[in-house]
This record gives sequence, structure tokens and C-alpha cells, in this order.
Amino acid sequence: MEISELGEFGLIDRLTDGLKNVNDSTVKGVGDDCAILRYPAGKEILVTTDLLLENVHFDLTYVPLKHLGYKSAIVNFSDIYAMNGRPRQITVSLGISRRFAVEHIDALYDGIRHACEVYGVDIVGGDTSASHQGLVISITCIGEAEEGTAVGRDGARDTDLICVSGDLGAAYMGLQLLEREKAASAGQPDFVPDFAGKEYLVERQLKPEARKDIVEALAKAGVKPTAMMDVSDGLSSELLHICKASKTGCRVYEDRIPIDYQTAVMAEELNMNLVTAALNGGEDYELLFTVPLTDHDKVSKIEGVKVIGYVTKPELGSALITRDGGEIPLRAQGWNPLKAEE
Repeated sequence: MEISELGEFGLIDRLTDGLKNVNDSTVKGVGDDCAILRYPAGKEILVTTDLLLENVHFDLTYVPLKHLGYKSAIVNFSDIYAMNGRPRQITVSLGISRRFAVEHIDALYDGIRHACEVYGVDIVGGDTSASHQGLVISITCIGEAEEGTAVGRDGARDTDLICVSGDLGAAYMGLQLLEREKAASAGQPDFVPDFAGKEYLVERQLKPEARKDIVEALAKAGVKPTAMMDVSDGLSSELLHICKASKTGCRVYEDRIPIDYQTAVMAEELNMNLVTAALNGGEDYELLFTVPLTDHDKVSKIEGVKVIGYVTKPELGSALITRDGGEIPLRAQGWNPLKAEE
């Protein structure tokens, strides 16, 4: 069906039909000029926005629209969890080019709605418009944190432990795999991509998850991080963001960086340096955080969390400690969307 047959408001009605709010803070969602939210005293409100552009942030050659919708929501949820908060509402705005039919946008929105169902988030508004440059997705997420519990990037202190959840580099390797198969498919209409034995990498790239479980586990263990970020642009970049904001240095151990077996195999196939991929790959959406040294035993007992280094005085700089005990200065080599083309 042509989108023009429905018109803007008809499309919005179709996409938001049947939405039910699950959060008490959502007084009124879709249907008026604004949503109405009510947060009680003692809550701090967190707000984040992500903009995703076709052929900059995603390639529809190999990204299914439903997966794209899911991921678009998840990257926003992840930012809220990275502040030690809980996502509650989102608004979704779309720029749609003429090559998309109503069914395409249905699939995209199905993914967004599924992510909201999984994480208990309400869709409370948004907008649609025509686009001359492909698909544009802008999502704003509103979250909450108990007063005094939100965590920024600027609280790390000398001797704090550096921790990370999950494993790193898998999403980047998934992207390399997808790009390799895309190149191999050129001019072959019956081409079937080969993902055998590497399904985890593809899933990490196309359908990441926000680490709600880690935030809940930290709260249960009575641990409040001193600084926290999600790993979206690469471990090295995020570490340097924390060090800059906190006015500290850091030391990270190469042999403690968590890496999945499939990531290692893929790096070997592509003749890539595995540690470089884990440090700089990005899009893992794991949580990177610092905790006081006194919380070592508590964080060590949390499944899926690994201590990878420690915070130092700023004059010592930021470095990776190699397996042979040497030190290599950390550099921000993660993804930069505004970097000039080489």
C-alpha cells in the first residue's frame, strides 16, 4: 500500500493502534498534541535522543526492518540504563522516502513495539515526514531514577575498579561478516549468505539488548557505580570519556577484556587484531562502569560482570597493559560519524 493512500495521520493511527500504557508515570500517551507524564517527588527524570540515518547508521541491504526498529529503541534504553535509570516512555519520529510502502513501516514499528513490550516502555508520541535521503529514525526516551541514584561519567576516582558487562567486539565482527557477505552477493540474485557457526555475531549486530539485568543486579548487590557509560562507540573511546569527565587516568589489562569465542574466530578469518576490535568496535551496548575498591567482592559475584582494570591519577594517563606487562597509550579509535572520509 502506498503511504500516500493513508496520509500522515492515517499512518500514525495505523502504527499506534492498540497501544496500551504500562507505566504509572504515563498519564496520557498518543492522541493529543502532547503526552502527559506525571512523576512523583523523589524521582529524577532522564532524557536521551538518538538519530539514525540510512547509509550512515544502517544498511537496509542486510538489516531487516523489524530488527532495525528493535535496535532503534534499544540504543535509547541503553543510554538510560547507563545512567543507572529505568526507561519509561519514548517518542518516535520517522522520515520516510517514497520507496517505502506501508507494510515496510509496519515492520519497522513492529520491532519498536516489541522492544517496548520486552522492556516495559510506553510509546507516547512522535511524528512522521517525507524524506529525500532515505529512512530517518529519531527516538527520544524518557526515564527515571530515584533521587540521588543517577550515575554520570564524572564520578570515577583514583583506585576505583573498572568493570564491564558481557563481552566486547562481537557486534563489530557481526558487521564485518554482514559486509563480507554483502560484497560476495554482488551480481548473484540467488546468493545465500553463510552465517554458520557465527549466528551470535549477527545477532549482536542486528538485535542487541540493553543491560537492564546488570543495573538490577548492581542495585540488588547494594553497589552504586561511581561512573558509568554504555559501550556504543568502542571501549577505548568510552574509557577516555570517563577519564576526561572524571579528571583521572586508567589502566586496563589486555588479558581481562572479555571476548567471545566466535569473535576470536572471526578476527582470525579476517586477519584482524582481536584486541583492537574489542577496544574500538562499538555497538556492543554493554555497560562500562567504575566502583570503589571496597566493592570488589560484590561486583565479582555478579554474573556477566568482569573487572578489567583500575582508575589512576590523571598525570599517569590512560593505557592498556599488554600480556607481556608493557603499556600502550589508549586512543579513541571508536566509530565517529562526523569523521571526514579518507
